[in-house]
Amino acid sequence: MAKASEQFRQSDVVIWGLVALMAGALAVMSANVSALAPPSLLAALHQTRLEGASVNQLRQDVADLRRETQRLSRASEQLNTRFDLAEETGNTTARRVGALEVTLPQLAESQRIGQLVDRSLTTAGIGEGQGVSFPTEGGSVTIRQQPLAVGGQPEPAPLAPREAALTLPSGQSYGIALGAAIDAEAAPQAWRDLSMKLGPLLFGLTPHLAESSDGAARRIVVGPIPQLSEASAICARLERLEVSCQPMPFAGEPLNP
Repeated sequence: MAKASEQFRQSDVVIWGLVALMAGALAVMSANVSALAPPSLLAALHQTRLEGASVNQLRQDVADLRRETQRLSRASEQLNTRFDLAEETGNTTARRVGALEVTLPQLAESQRIGQLVDRSLTTAGIGEGQGVSFPTEGGSVTIRQQPLAVGGQPEPAPLAPREAALTLPSGQSYGIALGAAIDAEAAPQAWRDLSMKLGPLLFGLTPHLAESSDGAARRIVVGPIPQLSEASAICARLERLEVSCQPMPFAGEPLNP
């Protein structure tokens, strides 16, 4: 029988020592890898196949729900914007309807049924005389207007004594003073307000800035108007619209609004 010293040689001890050393290193590495791995990975490794599928499906559902929530949030913002625009449009329409409610009675009052037509102001067609030219493509367009035919219309009422006494030098035209006396700095804004309020009633008239009777302020005078009767007729219409008006000579400096 062989001795124990003959059964184990030094090379065998070295081999088994290396094997033991490698096994220890592998155990240490396994412990470190398990510590570095995320808990969800370990939990997934310990779960069954059905449980893992349920968790993945739940995560997918949560992601879909988050995307749907974002889409609904964007749609809600668009609806709020549309609602604001609709509300602004409704307010604008209400203001325009309110303006019509104020303007229509005034127009109806100024154009009462049976009222005589002022043929010196209402034009019937085009004809010879001083015209207005407008530049267009390829040339220009000139419009000439003439008064309506008399056609048996009654003569206008005689002028008031104050108006009859108003005489002008030869070649000078009449005008109408609108509103109260104002400062020169406030004249452009006052003229814009009058233009928006009166509109077509001032068509063809040019604004001038003339001195008032006291000389301290200015008055807006529009013209030229050939005859005093025409100026008086325009003033009568404007006074029905609650606008202060007075016939006077067309003088002053041109007003640049």
